[in-house]
Amino acid sequence: MNIIDELKWRGAINQATDLDALKELTDNNKIALYCGTDPTGDSLHIGHLIPFMILKRFQLAGHHPVIIIGGGTGAIGDPSGRKSERQLQTMEQVHHNEEALTAQMKKLFGTENFTIVNNYDWLSKISLLDFLRDYGKLFNINTMLNKEVVASRLEAGISFTEFTYQILQSVDFLHLYRHNDVQLQIGGSDQWGNITAGIDLIHKVEGPDTKVYGLTIPLMLKADGTKFGKTAGGAVWLDPKKTSPYEFYQFWINQDDRDVVKYLKYFTFLSKEEIDDLAEKVEKEPWKREAQRRLAEEVTKFVHGPEAVEEAERISKALFSGDVADLSVDEIEQGFKNMPSVDVENKKENIVIWLTDNGIEPSRRQARQDVSNGAIRINGEKVDDVDAEIDPSTHFDGKFVIVRKGKKHYFLARVK
Repeated sequence: MNIIDELKWRGAINQATDLDALKELTDNNKIALYCGTDPTGDSLHIGHLIPFMILKRFQLAGHHPVIIIGGGTGAIGDPSGRKSERQLQTMEQVHHNEEALTAQMKKLFGTENFTIVNNYDWLSKISLLDFLRDYGKLFNINTMLNKEVVASRLEAGISFTEFTYQILQSVDFLHLYRHNDVQLQIGGSDQWGNITAGIDLIHKVEGPDTKVYGLTIPLMLKADGTKFGKTAGGAVWLDPKKTSPYEFYQFWINQDDRDVVKYLKYFTFLSKEEIDDLAEKVEKEPWKREAQRRLAEEVTKFVHGPEAVEEAERISKALFSGDVADLSVDEIEQGFKNMPSVDVENKKENIVIWLTDNGIEPSRRQARQDVSNGAIRINGEKVDDVDAEIDPSTHFDGKFVIVRKGKKHYFLARVK
């Protein structure tokens, strides 16, 4: 399947400047293409991941992806998708973010058949006079005002700084065309105006028949109409320190049946046959949640590696079964991050008193009853003796005590 046909099947094309010509080009040539991201933070989240998944598909098909880490444009601020001006970052913060994002990209794309660049390297060398003479003259204000990214901000107001952003992004496309043979720019749906501005600039400078193209990805919404990628706890990050691999895995495994096939097409490299088979299982055996499990495995493996998948599955299995004794300290930190927790002292104490004094049980009567009925497990072991003692130092390097009350209710005691 041609890469363009594959993207169509996956529902991954929103707009394209000349799809037939692009298909012909990719049928007969291995091309260079690019996508950019500004270092507004020190990690991408899964919303950012969408266009880079498309870039990865081109890479797997033998094409050459180029990624811009926007050290130059990031210092200015992209007005796309915003109702107000961005808060300018210090250059120190920009450089810190550049390094973090570069490391993430190398993890996703490897080092073979892949180029990563920073537009600060060429944008910072353009003087104000050169910018106005060489590029400003080629941009019509009326055309710029009609671009959605600017038009949507006119009522609230937009600074000259952010107004010129589309010129800088256009210069990026021209630079990469000249120096990296890039013929295609990919971006989110909100980047259409910036992408077409870059194509217009190249046609003016290099000639109207220059073969350059633009392609955008649809805005992704969940079946309930809300924006994809947000949870009650905020964004789902690619940085394992911000969103642990277990949380990342759980995000995908908890997806709605109505969304899971679409996400398999967008976020995995499974074949059409495999995805069609999983789609059939969603229809016939939704309770098995096989499609969600496969989605979680594939995306977690792509972002964090196969070891993270094994770790997430081990944590999930332990929490479901109650057999938590063999979990590592790091796995406990991940699996119990959002569960009720208390701080406890590192001293031996009667279980009834310990459960009550630490707020896990509402009263000593209830604590005695639950212990006697076998409803309490400490570190995976059932405790049914009301005279038993808890020694916080005996498990998990003396850092945690895990309490399971009934079949579903966990509490994490952090040892001071």
